[in-house]
Amino acid sequence: MTDAGYDEWLDAVDDGEGFYLACPEGHGSLPPRRVCPHCGSADLDHADLPTAGTVETFTICYVGGPDFADEEPYATAIADFGDVRLTGVVRGVDPEEVTVGMPVEAAVGTNRTTGDDLLILRAR
Repeated sequence: MTDAGYDEWLDAVDDGEGFYLACPEGHGSLPPRRVCPHCGSADLDHADLPTAGTVETFTICYVGGPDFADEEPYATAIADFGDVRLTGVVRGVDPEEVTVGMPVEAAVGTNRTTGDDLLILRAR
């Protein structure tokens, strides 16, 4: 089963062509969207996703839900990528070493429990 809009976005990130949706007011959001969630504009264009972001906040999960049982422990972070923020599982560093301000890049990885694709934030 595909998640229209989101799966295509993950494919673009995986291909190194990540993007976000920008409205004329300068708000950024992620697909799938038909209107800007900030101002309601239906005039949305693709804008290039910056190659690097920084961790704004994170949590370390020692006991994950059933879909993340094989990931434990893992860090989930929200990272600032300019006009948008991305939430993903941090990889490439021990969860205990994740810090606010850490540089990350958006990538696509595999959920070790379900085998599904997921957005990851790779430590740089």
